[in-house]
Amino acid sequence: MRIDIATLFPEVCENYLSSSIIGRARQSAAIEITCHNIRDYADNKHNSVDDKPYGGGTGMVMQAEPVYSCVTKNANKSAKLLYMSPQGVPLTQNLVKELAEEESLFILCGHYEGVDCRVLEELNFTEISVGDFVVTGGELPALLLTDAVARLQEGVLPDSDAYTNDSHWNGLLEHPLYTRPEVWRGRTVPEVLLSGHHANIEQWRKEQSVKTTAEKRPDLL
Repeated sequence: MRIDIATLFPEVCENYLSSSIIGRARQSAAIEITCHNIRDYADNKHNSVDDKPYGGGTGMVMQAEPVYSCVTKNANKSAKLLYMSPQGVPLTQNLVKELAEEESLFILCGHYEGVDCRVLEELNFTEISVGDFVVTGGELPALLLTDAVARLQEGVLPDSDAYTNDSHWNGLLEHPLYTRPEVWRGRTVPEVLLSGHHANIEQWRKEQSVKTTAEKRPDLL
């Protein structure tokens, strides 16, 4: 899969995407991720890409033309265009699964008060939200989306078990997790996990998954 990210701060994205699991996946070519600086497509000597909003108001708005140029010069013809926005459809694990099946994604990071809506309409962007709150730019939401999609690609994680047991994969939250030592501050590991009986362990995990979901996120049930 190929993912392109259009941003005013490519270094912010690169710092995260060059480390840990995603960084290793990029090095091994399990996934291709490229960050593009929207300022490189400005048509003025100051590389300015924003201006005051029509109708007045505080803040600035990203101009349509630099965004348009960045997208049309870098996106695959088959790329699905995504704009990170608090007005978008909620990002869920089911949506992540759908996007992970795409051949190519092109993610636009807004900034300031947002992007001139005409370019979003012209290029038919799909708007995606990571929650009902607002942050200073689209970089963090874009990284969340990129990470969630990338980890489902073949070769990024060791095998499918690494993500099919995660919270939200099957509509439930993950079961409680334990590691050594067996006793920590008087708290012990459940006996079934020490039994070596795989069928019983699997049954316990399923039951605990339902219990955890009921306690923490009953709305999911």
